[in-house]
Amino acid sequence: MAGVLDSVDQRTRLVGENRLEILLFRLTGAQLFALNVFKIREVLQLPRLTQMPKSHPHVLGVIHLRGQAIPVIDLSAAIGMRAQPVTAESTIIVTEYNQSVQAFLVGAVDRIMNLNWDTVLPPPRSAGRAHYLTAITRLENQRLVEIIDVEKVLAEIVPFNTRVSDALLDPALLNKARGREVLLVDDSPTGINQLRETLSQLELTMHVQTDGLRALRQLQAWADAGEQVSDRLLMVITDAEMPEMDGYRLTSEIRKDPRLKDLCVVLHTSLSGNFNKAMVEKVGCDGFLSKFQPDQLVEVVRERLSRLPD
Repeated sequence: MAGVLDSVDQRTRLVGENRLEILLFRLTGAQLFALNVFKIREVLQLPRLTQMPKSHPHVLGVIHLRGQAIPVIDLSAAIGMRAQPVTAESTIIVTEYNQSVQAFLVGAVDRIMNLNWDTVLPPPRSAGRAHYLTAITRLENQRLVEIIDVEKVLAEIVPFNTRVSDALLDPALLNKARGREVLLVDDSPTGINQLRETLSQLELTMHVQTDGLRALRQLQAWADAGEQVSDRLLMVITDAEMPEMDGYRLTSEIRKDPRLKDLCVVLHTSLSGNFNKAMVEKVGCDGFLSKFQPDQLVEVVRERLSRLPD
């Protein structure tokens, strides 16, 4: 299946249409899981594995692929299931998140599925692995598919940093940022926590929504109440992939509404940079930022504040 993934140009056709492609696979049981195809580089048989002394228990070792050393993570064990057996026929999914490349050991790979984000729902609170899921969807036969929160998995293996460099937290910036309001949109608790912990150092006031549809309704409610939303909010910082409405569609809907069109919208995403550059141009957001980069996040806020009158 190494050749199944589309190019950036081919994949941009889905953007703004509230659609996504997911790769379905199994781990150690019959349950189907999924990852967003946009984040997958390739699927292949496990190459020779080199052990890494003192590595995290879920890191099985590294492989060398086209001149790059890539860690291999037992995804089943990482989300609290029994460990995935390693055999000569084992399959890995090579992914790119937040400018880092890693491979996940999985069981059988099923197929790629194209669907609408409005058929993708938040996981029920009663789900046993809900804290490792960002969403669920169903196949035509109503079989459940669980979409894994890879950001949480990776954060537990390599904890993310939220501390802003002292040099960036100068008094002038803090005085201008203090009390300004931002809207944060992300379905991943890990993503929201990172934003909160970083932006709290600027003393910003934060509103949070967990998907694009809820965020759009919040913005429309403010506008319906007579608020000048672009004056109230310094910016909207949104994830790209979310249940019900993704960040690209949210941006498109904001630009269509004359009451909201002047809002500053920044994509805060774990998708690859080249892909997001194409998306910025297509949907009209003001920029994009890779997740878990606290200094870069503060620089985006600083740049936005610099365009406002004193």
